[in-house]
Amino acid sequence: MATNRTFTMIKPDAFGAGNAGAILKMIEESGFKLVAMKVTRLSAEAAGQFYAVHKERPFYGDLCAYMSSGPIIAAILEKENAVADFRTLIGATNPANAAEGTIRKIFAKSLEENAVHGSDSDENAAIEGSFFFSDLEKVGV
Repeated sequence: MATNRTFTMIKPDAFGAGNAGAILKMIEESGFKLVAMKVTRLSAEAAGQFYAVHKERPFYGDLCAYMSSGPIIAAILEKENAVADFRTLIGATNPANAAEGTIRKIFAKSLEENAVHGSDSDENAAIEGSFFFSDLEKVGV
């Protein structure tokens, strides 16, 4: 069953380049409502916990190092068909393959530094959002 919420992170490369405001503007202009948002910095340990699903993958160590390299913005977004619509808005993981006008096509530097994270399922959106936010921090819960 589809839900109306998804989770995103503006990653260290996009935050460090000063693109957070422009990315948030694109998100809001695409009809998403911010339900929760914070600026934070993941420790290597927290990045490892968040990306534990990738622990056996060869890129896991580099991913954790990258995601703990600078500040991020974590956010829960709300819109009908949120997960699928947000995945369309952000574009392909590899910005070289992303459609014109998508967040990754505009702001990503590379496959590794691809500007934003977007949940890939309703189940993961709930898990990922709860990793960063308590119910007290979520609007409308």
